[in-house]
Amino acid sequence: MEMGELSVRQLDRPSEPGSGYVAVQSPSSPDGSGRSVLEGAFELLGAVERAGEAGLTKLASKCGLPKTTAYRLLEQLVELGAVERCRGGYRMGPRLFRLGQGWQPHPGLRSAAREPARRLARATGAVVGLSVLREGQTLVLDWTACETDEVFGPLLNDMAWPWFTAAGKVLVAGASPQLPLGPLPASWHREAAAIRDRGVAFDREELVAGVCCVAALLHGPGGVPLASLCLVTDPAHSLDRLAGVVQHTARTISATLRGR
Repeated sequence: MEMGELSVRQLDRPSEPGSGYVAVQSPSSPDGSGRSVLEGAFELLGAVERAGEAGLTKLASKCGLPKTTAYRLLEQLVELGAVERCRGGYRMGPRLFRLGQGWQPHPGLRSAAREPARRLARATGAVVGLSVLREGQTLVLDWTACETDEVFGPLLNDMAWPWFTAAGKVLVAGASPQLPLGPLPASWHREAAAIRDRGVAFDREELVAGVCCVAALLHGPGGVPLASLCLVTDPAHSLDRLAGVVQHTARTISATLRGR
């Protein structure tokens, strides 16, 4: 099906009460700013995500859109559940949350990791994360915690971290060809070699005071690195001692992903 055909069937259908459709322009038709409707809508979604909550004037300015265009798109996104109105203007909506929860870079990744991650969290009393690298960031697909406290509780709200977390570093070190992350530190070649040799990456309070972590790769069919498994704990625990159990859990998940 051509994109134009899709837009006519799904986006340009007249709006009717209870129909679930909202009348919008075809994605290939530029709005007043010269961008397509979909480009404008996604720029607004990005601006809302970055701001948390923002009003119409600020969002229109951030995206370089006329206020009338931004208002029309935002209201259409409200109807679709992608954003919602709030006292501060607009914020992300529940539909995008539900869609995002279903995203994974490999079929079955979440389900393969779920129970092993729970067992690891119960055995160690630590927080366990399942992460991938996208656009130079470590994206956390899932957090699994046996217990949380004032240190680790806030971590569960953060789903995007710099690439140089332990979870990100183990993926970058195992990636071939090299991921497009831009200029890397001069010491990275040596650090990456050490990570490949050990099979794990460490973070000893490098990003957050009082928070340490150890991460291992998850491999899919053909041994391709798909994601990383990261255990988060406090400085009182030895990361070197925990590395073995993290690697064992990662191998268990990888075997499931390979169908063994």
